[in-house]
Amino acid sequence: MTLDELRARCRNVNLDILGAFHPKPEDLAPEGCGTLVLLGPNEPGFWDAFTASPEWRDDAADPMDRWSLRVINDLAQQLHATALFPFGGPPYQPFFRWALASGHAWQSPVSLLVHAEAGLMVSYRGALALPDRLELPPPCTRPCDSCAVEPCLTACPSGALTAAGYDVPKCHDHLDTPAGRTQLTKGCNVRRACPLSQSYGRVEEQSAYHMSIFHKGAAT
Repeated sequence: MTLDELRARCRNVNLDILGAFHPKPEDLAPEGCGTLVLLGPNEPGFWDAFTASPEWRDDAADPMDRWSLRVINDLAQQLHATALFPFGGPPYQPFFRWALASGHAWQSPVSLLVHAEAGLMVSYRGALALPDRLELPPPCTRPCDSCAVEPCLTACPSGALTAAGYDVPKCHDHLDTPAGRTQLTKGCNVRRACPLSQSYGRVEEQSAYHMSIFHKGAAT
């Protein structure tokens, strides 16, 4: 199987390949993994497909994680691969490390991962550890290096996301104010400010959903 053939199979279930690499021992991939493939939403269109799924419609907890488990486990079974997920721990799989190793994602000026195509909207729903060593494209160039304005550095209305890191309590406090309602309905200002994010195709409803989960977590 080629990477393009795998990408087509992933897109058939509303996922896309957001990076892949041949892991070394220090990458902590499963034993026998020849190629580790990172998966995320296939935009545009992912949100419409997800909200039509049984996981979304049954009103049970964690619909997106349960959707990811079902869909990616099915893919893994078909491909004789191992499915891996960024949730369900501890312990947690090192997705940040894997994203950097893929050559398609980097640490941004505000510490969040930035992706070559998804920008700061990058989201990993899971990964496949394939036994075969697929032929892969060369690494991309870090987009932030050619971004003259770097709007992400000044986009946070609360000053919670800066080059110094992420002040999570400060972000939560802002969301509890009237001024924070815009972020709850449209998504994080910093993520939306990235030029790559703006061309990615994620709908506001999906960003609002993720923000609602983040906000709810602060209240529990």
